[in-house]
Amino acid sequence: MANKAQVGEPAPDFELPGTAGTFRLSEHRGERVILLFYPGDSTPVCTKQFCSYRDDSEAIDALGATVVGISSQGLQSHEEFIASNSLTIPLLADVDKAVAKNYGLAAPILGTRRAALIVDEDGIVRYRHVHALGLSFQNAEQLGEALAALPAR
Repeated sequence: MANKAQVGEPAPDFELPGTAGTFRLSEHRGERVILLFYPGDSTPVCTKQFCSYRDDSEAIDALGATVVGISSQGLQSHEEFIASNSLTIPLLADVDKAVAKNYGLAAPILGTRRAALIVDEDGIVRYRHVHALGLSFQNAEQLGEALAALPAR
């Protein structure tokens, strides 16, 4: 697996369909973006992860960043996942795993590795945390700490 989209490098641009409409990373220049890659809708850890963001939505809103989830399921699966859990984070459909591959996060069995990346206002990756086994995730507080540690613009 290629070591792509490392800290200090430009984040590869992409466009994906999402539950809140089409998302193109380059259209978010001038703001910080948190990309939450995850293995799959309605799986135990992914459900726990995205429900934690729902339950801590004030902290997520206070991050001052655009937050999106990315996995290889289609829009219908994402919409069902959101509806069944009242989720608040938009989910993007990377069905061919092209974005996961571009970010070095495609895995043979999992499909997509669990990871949190922060892209700064200029489109540079400033934070990258890849979970070795995918059994844990970055909660709202940890994402806030990662954002706070970034250099001021």
